[in-house]
Amino acid sequence: MMQRIRQSWSKAQVASLATALSIFAAALGGSATTPASAELALPAAAEVRVDFTADSITHGVAQGDAGVAGRPVTLDDPARVASISKLVVAIAAMRLAEQGVLDLDRDVGLYLGWPVRNPAFPDVPVTMRALLSHQSGLRDSVDYIVPLDGELSNVIANPKAWDGAHPPGSYFSYANINSPVIAAVLESAAGERFDRLMARLVLTPLGLDACYNWGAGCSEGRRAQAVTLLRPNGDLARDAAMKGPDPCAVYPATNGSCDVDALYVLGRNGSAFSPQGGLRISARDLAKVGQLLLRQGAPLLSKKSFAEMTAPVWTFNGSNGDDDKGYFTAYGLGVHWLEDNAGNRWFGHVGEAYSLRAGFWINPAQGKGFYRYVTMVDEFSPVGHCFDRCP
Repeated sequence: MMQRIRQSWSKAQVASLATALSIFAAALGGSATTPASAELALPAAAEVRVDFTADSITHGVAQGDAGVAGRPVTLDDPARVASISKLVVAIAAMRLAEQGVLDLDRDVGLYLGWPVRNPAFPDVPVTMRALLSHQSGLRDSVDYIVPLDGELSNVIANPKAWDGAHPPGSYFSYANINSPVIAAVLESAAGERFDRLMARLVLTPLGLDACYNWGAGCSEGRRAQAVTLLRPNGDLARDAAMKGPDPCAVYPATNGSCDVDALYVLGRNGSAFSPQGGLRISARDLAKVGQLLLRQGAPLLSKKSFAEMTAPVWTFNGSNGDDDKGYFTAYGLGVHWLEDNAGNRWFGHVGEAYSLRAGFWINPAQGKGFYRYVTMVDEFSPVGHCFDRCP
């Protein structure tokens, strides 16, 4: 007798297997119990939330399954948190700015050694401040994921990558493509690979078992504890359960190679470790990042740098950006601002990718924050902030 199936079977896969087993059973002159006639048990969607103050994690909820791992999800399982990754990258950028390694208002092409200019406004430099606040003029109208042996400069040279109507620094439009450029600039300025830089500047000092695209910062075997992200029908979206190192956690080279040490060149790719969305971190560890933010950046940032990072750089005035039908009202350096129904202001970031929806929000006035996520969300479900509900 076949046991209950707890993996990512699609309807087509079930039908194919059922047919094959029926033919096999008929050939033996008997019958078979197939996944089509047995109960098909998909993993339950994970629903996780932690609430925190500057000093404690005050509440935690974890229900559902950790994807296809065959066990309940916990607060300590790492999950890919999508665009919340951008906020953590901004902390690293602010640390380098504090150290004098990075100037937020310098032409980033001077760090990279290749030009980053909007062809419609060739005399206007693009700065890190503009990239972090989504006012660079770059747009997600081109493929910003670069093969391991590829050149980000070739992507940026395409006029389709740019907004031809607004000069850099003057107009907000949320775009993932900013993040690979940010990562390349950080690498060029610091002389260190992005995943290792993030571990050194943010993840390790906070005692987090976390990493970008399973790179530096995660302990050995961490990948086996991952929350696999599934689509509503159970199909795998990201992070299959795996023991040992991922044979190719980055986008492979044009010849299929995943030899990062041999092929990756600092400041030339930027996208390999997915700075826009590839942070793998548990709910409990992300709460520790939230506690840092409630402590105004301590111990990693000065109060001045924290204020510069979190203060809105852009606030919608009706014509100075794409607010995405009210979704965006204000944005800092890697920081999304919103106002709740009671008029309280929160900052943090949303995450949405691979059927995951997440929200990471801090209320500095009330000294509290929370992080929550759900998996197996229909990609056509209404998009929200995962604030009062998720999704």
